[in-house]
Amino acid sequence: MKLSFFTMPIHPLGKPYAQSLAEDREAFILADQLGYAEAYCGEHTTDQAEIITSCVAFLASLAYETKTIRLGTGTVNMPNSHPARIAAEVAMLDHMLEGRLNFGISPGGLMSDAEVFGSMDRDRNAMFVECINMVLDIWKGEAPYNLKGEFWEISTERTMMRDIGQGDIMKPYQDPHPPIVGTAVAPFSKGVSAMAERGWQPISGNFLLPKWAATHWPKYVEGCQKAGLTPDYADWRVAKNICVADDMETARAYARDPGSPYVYYYSQLLTKMRKGGRLNLFKEDQNMPDDEVTLDYVLDRLVIHGDPQSVADQILELREVTGPFKHLVYAGHDWTDYDLGRKGMILMAEKVMPILTEATKSEPAATAAAA
Repeated sequence: MKLSFFTMPIHPLGKPYAQSLAEDREAFILADQLGYAEAYCGEHTTDQAEIITSCVAFLASLAYETKTIRLGTGTVNMPNSHPARIAAEVAMLDHMLEGRLNFGISPGGLMSDAEVFGSMDRDRNAMFVECINMVLDIWKGEAPYNLKGEFWEISTERTMMRDIGQGDIMKPYQDPHPPIVGTAVAPFSKGVSAMAERGWQPISGNFLLPKWAATHWPKYVEGCQKAGLTPDYADWRVAKNICVADDMETARAYARDPGSPYVYYYSQLLTKMRKGGRLNLFKEDQNMPDDEVTLDYVLDRLVIHGDPQSVADQILELREVTGPFKHLVYAGHDWTDYDLGRKGMILMAEKVMPILTEATKSEPAATAAAA
């Protein structure tokens, strides 16, 4: 199994931005030193808790301080920008990383971002599709481009000076482009099928109940089969909130007591989902009344906590529900307790993963399976 890292992140209101951003960077550098395979960060513009406003800018700050880990935009929220700008900035970051980049994309889920960028009442899914198609057309095409869509038009025809390089947008370091990854949070996500059909790979979101994450694999198989591709459990990333400590009591307290970063994370997320009418993500039964989706209900189902052996056992139990995914993504949280925050990442890599590796060593290295 591979281990990777994904952080949104959500920090306490009032915590100095500089401190939070410094700790976020330290988590990525630590993940690189510990041998995590990939590390992703999200982005939002209008949120004082989720303070990474540009994942491209944040990852650029890590390009020359990391050595082997693949860094991923998690995600570029396509309708909030312009296809030409995204194409140029992602290509530049790919060159800075010399190919250690994964390109995570989405329509964006924060409604205040959609409002501030003027897309809240527009078809943001259609904007997302048009935007990524134009980015890919820029990368595979030649200036002056002349791309026309419903939402954007792109051309440098009037200002092109080919002999001095003006009017041309940089192509990525990786050929034809960085691997494209999408985060899926909806049960039975049609987006997973669409991604697979285009050769893209999914991450099942960390705030998705295990029974709904399990619905992503059949959808991934469906899309792969349409494209004549072989579905492989090694290509399916499943993100989880994990709190691992030296002993059970320390882990329980850090995961569930008042002041816990996990409690704070889900109190924020639950408020946003309730306001946005998306509590269905947290419901085992879609007929369940909204007022029964309490904070304790969510934490009980979505936060794994314990000592290394207990955490490994819970992850193996999770795979019995979801299917045998081969790529676990550790969700990053605020380092409310600096030492416990760091120690959790270290224990995950050095204590939990060897147990998982031993427990799954009899499984085929690459598991291709039908739905």
